[in-house]
Amino acid sequence: MKTNQDYKNAALSALKGNWAPAVLAVVVFCAVELVAIGPASWQMGRFQTMAADINPGNPAAMLEMMSGINQASSWQMLVYVFALFPLIIGLTNAFRALLVNGDNRVTQNMFQFGFHPYWHKVWGYLLMYIFIALWSLLLIIPGIVKSLSYAMTPYILEENPELSANEAIDRSRAMMRGHKYDLLWLYLSFIGWFLLSFLTLGIGLLWLIPYVETAQAAFYEDVKADYAQNGGLI
Repeated sequence: MKTNQDYKNAALSALKGNWAPAVLAVVVFCAVELVAIGPASWQMGRFQTMAADINPGNPAAMLEMMSGINQASSWQMLVYVFALFPLIIGLTNAFRALLVNGDNRVTQNMFQFGFHPYWHKVWGYLLMYIFIALWSLLLIIPGIVKSLSYAMTPYILEENPELSANEAIDRSRAMMRGHKYDLLWLYLSFIGWFLLSFLTLGIGLLWLIPYVETAQAAFYEDVKADYAQNGGLI
């Protein structure tokens, strides 16, 4: 396996001259997220604000408030599953295409990879999300370990559409056997950049996200090659 610096260098090389389309894709993703869940977030905030003014002795008002919060929360979850989950897969693979093929149509590829085939991507990411959530119910640490174990699933769903969602997750687990902490150290190596991004009120994340995603794509290519070399089927 290569070093974290190798993955970062590969990412910076791929992004050189392509920062504008990379940042634009992140902006578009954030805009879609804001448009999709913004109204529900506002509605939830409104009902939560109402909670402070409701008389606890008025059960009808309390039920109305709780119903409103639940509806807003349910809408947010539906939007995440059917709109943002596939877009997350699309953005992840768009940065991989930039790394591997030099394809700088990041925004276009985000939608292309995310929504074709649509239901396969939705179900694959949802199943991964459910598994991680269930492990997280035990303790935080098992949830983190499983999220690292399943981290290659978005790439596998795109590269291997013939695999079922379960098979893609199992493939990710097999690839990441012995490499989960390698990926964790890669993430941790960006902590300084994350702190710096927060000092810019989050604006720096528009550049940091492409950097991290492209470095992760380089990690995927390396762990995939290692998996194949050790007898795995890609």
